[in-house]
Amino acid sequence: MTTPLHEAHPSSPGRRLPDTQQGMRRRNLARVMHTVNAEGPLSRAAVASRIGLTRAAVSTLVDELIRSGLLEELGPERPGRVGRPGSSLAVSGRGPAGIGAEIGVDHLAVCAVDLRGTVRARVVRHGTNRGRPPQPVLAELTALVAQVVAEAEREGLWPAGLAVAVPGLVARDTRTVVRAPNLDWHEVDLGALLPADLPPTVDNEANFGSLAELWLGDDTPLDFLHVSAEIGIGGAVVVDGRLLRGTRGFAGELGHVPVHPEGPECACGGRGCLEQYAGEEAVLRAAGLTPGENRVEVLAERAAQGDKEVHRALRDAGTALGIALTGAVNLLDPQAVVLGGALAALAPWLLPSLELELARRSAGRACVVSVSRLGPEGPLLGAAHSVVRAVLDDPAAVAGRT
Repeated sequence: MTTPLHEAHPSSPGRRLPDTQQGMRRRNLARVMHTVNAEGPLSRAAVASRIGLTRAAVSTLVDELIRSGLLEELGPERPGRVGRPGSSLAVSGRGPAGIGAEIGVDHLAVCAVDLRGTVRARVVRHGTNRGRPPQPVLAELTALVAQVVAEAEREGLWPAGLAVAVPGLVARDTRTVVRAPNLDWHEVDLGALLPADLPPTVDNEANFGSLAELWLGDDTPLDFLHVSAEIGIGGAVVVDGRLLRGTRGFAGELGHVPVHPEGPECACGGRGCLEQYAGEEAVLRAAGLTPGENRVEVLAERAAQGDKEVHRALRDAGTALGIALTGAVNLLDPQAVVLGGALAALAPWLLPSLELELARRSAGRACVVSVSRLGPEGPLLGAAHSVVRAVLDDPAAVAGRT
């Protein structure tokens, strides 16, 4: 599946390289990188054929990318081809790596992903962050980032950038968390509290989750609505392979769509929000269970055992999701709805009532609902891959660091 080159990096959506000779060279370097990444190993001749440049021009670009450590030669192609065999090219497994981090309500996570998309280092710290001041949380995250970077460097990698997923509203083109109700954070500039030597990109966890689905999912369409759950409910909209961000960057706040306007009070200040019916803790309460660690595993295990109270709670959560999603589906007309995060693991018991509501309430034919194979890993992987995609989009920007 092909996706637009310049949606990769959330801090600069739609950014285009200048229409100059230098800009053309940088665009062609990106075309070579994306082609080898998507279809490699490939010979120089095969790359030239696919992107419509001469073999001589491609060889010059390839030589530059090899010197920069972004491509590597694997040796002669397999026998059986006509003519002299060329040397196969592949994206390097050493060199730049994307560092992704996630601040969850009850965990911190960091990983390093190489240019081939392989996770090379990963660390998770479990423990509540709800109500904790940002400074100690980000100090812990900084230590985890340092640990992952050190492990990646031992494998011949270096950090090309850091992207951080947070469960809250992030002002567009900034690193400021305007509001994260489930953390009780307001107007927090993460850029001022994270390492200066690795300036972060910061975005909502649902946005990163949707990008992971776009890049790593199984046959994900270019137009879809992504919805995921932890303590809260996150949503993101992808249109024509690009995130729909909204004027302030707040598009996709599905969790705070009112399902029952006179319902329970929500942490956001509203009443009857979707989170109060379909968030993990809300479902546990409805099932008569005490919130704690391994919430999703407990719910899935009880549901699989036929627990009637859990079935009822999940059925009601699916109904609430269906009501909220119907409004979004009728407004946006996506090709599909993708359930990620905790919702993926609970899909067998959520989907029947969710799909029933969509079928009853949709203006046209009910939207297809699919389940992400990435589950709760989506935001972390999306963050790390956003850095990798930025390198593929503009390899010249990192070439001088190798």
